[in-house]
Amino acid sequence: MTTMGIEPSRLSDADLIRELRHLHRTRTETFLHGPDEALEHHTARMNELENEYLRRHPVRDVDPGRLREFARMR
Repeated sequence: MTTMGIEPSRLSDADLIRELRHLHRTRTETFLHGPDEALEHHTARMNELENEYLRRHPVRDVDPGRLREFARMR
């Protein structure tokens, strides 16, 4: 499946983050109410952008509060 939009590798870091944030904001609505084609497109684009982010930033800034060990302490 071909997705539309700018090739993720051509996006600046700021544009890549903006696109990821937009997709994540619209994910639930697309998942719950979008037609199959829209969900497929959304998923493919999200995967493209997330993979590009991970390629550029293989060591992410992980919040310790999100780790399993921290959750057990709560």
